[in-house]
Amino acid sequence: MKKLTAILLAALALFNSCGNRKGVLLPNVSGKAGEVIVVMTKADWEGALGNATRDILAADCPWLPLREPLYTLVNIIPGDFVNLFKIHRNIVYFDVNPQVSESTVKLVKDKWATPQCLVYIAAATSDEALALLKDNSAKITSYIEQAERNRVISNTLHYEERPLAQQVSEIFGGSPHFPIGYSLKKKTSNFVWIADEKQYTNQAVLIYKYPADDDPLQLDKILAHRNATLKANVPGMFENTYMTTGQIPEPYIEYIRYDGRDFAQVRGWWEVENDYMAGPFVSHSFYSKDGKDIIVTEAFLYAPKYDKRQYLRQVESLLYSWEWAEEKKAEK
Repeated sequence: MKKLTAILLAALALFNSCGNRKGVLLPNVSGKAGEVIVVMTKADWEGALGNATRDILAADCPWLPLREPLYTLVNIIPGDFVNLFKIHRNIVYFDVNPQVSESTVKLVKDKWATPQCLVYIAAATSDEALALLKDNSAKITSYIEQAERNRVISNTLHYEERPLAQQVSEIFGGSPHFPIGYSLKKKTSNFVWIADEKQYTNQAVLIYKYPADDDPLQLDKILAHRNATLKANVPGMFENTYMTTGQIPEPYIEYIRYDGRDFAQVRGWWEVENDYMAGPFVSHSFYSKDGKDIIVTEAFLYAPKYDKRQYLRQVESLLYSWEWAEEKKAEK
């Protein structure tokens, strides 16, 4: 009876909030991290449109060695898309209707809940919807990915281990934010290691800097500095073992602009020299405020017993929370 009452109250709250009217308090989102509801007819789900949706949103994570989908998809047909589903965290809604006068893709925030990510795709035919999906695939996946990151960052700021960011800022002039559970493992004049270590998982952030030379944000230079820094600062469990960069899968680089900052993002596979430990990493390399140094923030994961997608997404999201100390003071 209590469970039924809770469901009815949630549905009533959702009904009152539909349309996201100004001043109306929206319910919190539901659903698991990395999960996406796809609203689509059964015929389309089993046809070309559904196949393309899975190819894009449930593709293998490109930065993991074993197969894991980018997102976990749940298909709901439009007639079953009732209020309780409308509060899900990530929704991709296909409105395929002959009466649609203009094909469109809309990225909507907080339509029925908060913090919610809604992708609305309207088209007169399934073929038109398919073309829209393919043409906007990068924009759609980027929108959902950033929504997932933003939720991690929001929770981090709500449950923050504030002294950690303060210690990092003393060395680098800025810092990511860290949630409760992370602790300082090592600190030098140009290197910091902060981690959340549990029995079977290790989520860690490394931050280091080195003098900038000509054209420093190239993959070979970033990896050379990475390997030298990790050899000096991140030992393995046994003598003459240390963290380094694996070559399978081969590391790759992207140049990204986010929240007014430009950085080189490298993804790859770390391993321990002379040992058998390994796992995924992602790093952001960017100039210091004065332009004299390259600052690197790196997230890595060790979780041999578990799927790695969500653990890596959690720790990687912390890199996107980087904040310069002077800007933080200015906001106050």
